[in-house]
Amino acid sequence: MQLAAAQLEAHLQRGLKTLYALHGDEALLVQEAADAIRAVARQQGYTERSVHTVAGAHFDWGAVLAAGGSLSLFADRQILEVRIPSGKPGKEGSAALQELAQAAQDNDSVLMLILLPRLDRQTRMGAWFAALESHGVTVQIDSVERGALPQWIAQRLARAGQRVKAGQEGQRTLQFFVDRVEGNLLAAYQEIEKLALLYPPGELTFEQVEGAVLNVARYDVFKLSESVLAGQAGRVQRMLDGLQAEGEAQVLVHYALAEDIRALKRVKDALIEGRPLPVALREHRVWGLKERLFERVLPRLESAALAELLHDAHLVDGIVKGLKTPGWPSDGWQALHRLAMRLCQLCGVPAQGVAMRK
Repeated sequence: MQLAAAQLEAHLQRGLKTLYALHGDEALLVQEAADAIRAVARQQGYTERSVHTVAGAHFDWGAVLAAGGSLSLFADRQILEVRIPSGKPGKEGSAALQELAQAAQDNDSVLMLILLPRLDRQTRMGAWFAALESHGVTVQIDSVERGALPQWIAQRLARAGQRVKAGQEGQRTLQFFVDRVEGNLLAAYQEIEKLALLYPPGELTFEQVEGAVLNVARYDVFKLSESVLAGQAGRVQRMLDGLQAEGEAQVLVHYALAEDIRALKRVKDALIEGRPLPVALREHRVWGLKERLFERVLPRLESAALAELLHDAHLVDGIVKGLKTPGWPSDGWQALHRLAMRLCQLCGVPAQGVAMRK
């Protein structure tokens, strides 16, 4: 059985299963989902708990199989928790998980809880994950995207009995909060907890939030890519500054930008050759949110402008590796800023046929 994270609470109210697999990269949300399962399990007599972390190829799956196969006639029921940080149990682990999943149907003395990172489609099609899904409940826990973060923060404030002002000031307050904690949901949770300690239940002013919330935003390169394609110049500037401050590798930032430029050029060339846009996107492996962004910006981009951007990306590749290029900053981060802003400018303008501005 597959569940979305939002369905888990209602599912637990209807009854507890003996096998759960949680997969997602947002540590706070995975922890909260696991805590919810453990809380219901304790109410039903699962008072013992053993935790096994799969670390490397030499992990002893025999101990997990022994624990999963134990029957409790006189002792308390137990929670068997298996954490697989890599998301790859290996050949022996795959066989063990399939055996454990099968055994979970016949042994209500043990509740199995499998914790996994975000899994790609190919991994979810594997035999071991299919067994977990067939004999238990798998819960996909997605990250909170930036667009949904203001609502998430407002909901978490409400749990603490607090709220922002209505109208534009409230939106400004939530936007300030988002800018400070973006990409760091655990920090957002901690800042909300701090506000609950500092101020009584009720309405929060912008000044109170501004004075209390730290700048704990964390950015990743692939979110930067989405912001550039969306034409969000202010956010791109903040993210580049944040990545630089965090010590991110310049070559990785360049790779993300250059890959987008190459993909835009390839798809644009395919459109010029007469390929339908959905077909061209699929052929060049553009999926998900990036697919929607490409659909929005490609009709307004000219092939010549993309060719010029591709040339710029080649120049910046040399700069971040220590080469000097006339007309470009010698500092790698400054060159990355210029490249990102040029692409961002093209993606953000509404008209077709925009020429590059040097």
